[in-house]
Amino acid sequence: MRKFILATVAVLHLLILDAVTKELAAGYLKGSPGRSVIDGLLDFSYVENRGCAWGMLQGHVWPLAVFGMLAIAFIAWKRRDLFYPGSSTGRRLAAGAWAECLLYAGITGNLIDRVFRGGVIDFIDVHWGNAWHFPCFNMADIYITFAAGLLILLSVSGEKEKESKEEKSAKAAPGQ
Repeated sequence: MRKFILATVAVLHLLILDAVTKELAAGYLKGSPGRSVIDGLLDFSYVENRGCAWGMLQGHVWPLAVFGMLAIAFIAWKRRDLFYPGSSTGRRLAAGAWAECLLYAGITGNLIDRVFRGGVIDFIDVHWGNAWHFPCFNMADIYITFAAGLLILLSVSGEKEKESKEEKSAKAAPGQ
């Protein structure tokens, strides 16, 4: 029960950070040309995204909202397999717990925007001068990206852990 409460508190804090930064973006950036944070590299610019990643599926807010709800339900259903596969070490358990919290917070933060605003507020604009612009994103997107990275690391380290156990088994039983 303690772990559930800690995870819930972590998700709520992440959601609050996401909501506050989006409100600040709406309050200070909407209708303005944006603000340079690091000249030629990082700006804060207000963008209303009525699609999903990189602006795909523009105007399909409700199907994307339903997809978000189904994603949360699927993640909750398969959480042990996704975040805590097999026998895990302390670091793997911690990484799995963080990945789970970040994913719930990221999906829920953007879901709340879709349902209550009709689109997602993005405001972090990374670019290389005028030559290259990455699509604007928000804190919820950062959470989802970090969760995906942690899941990839867990997967890779899980494979190495499995190979190491297999090698130890093979050495322990020579001649078989």
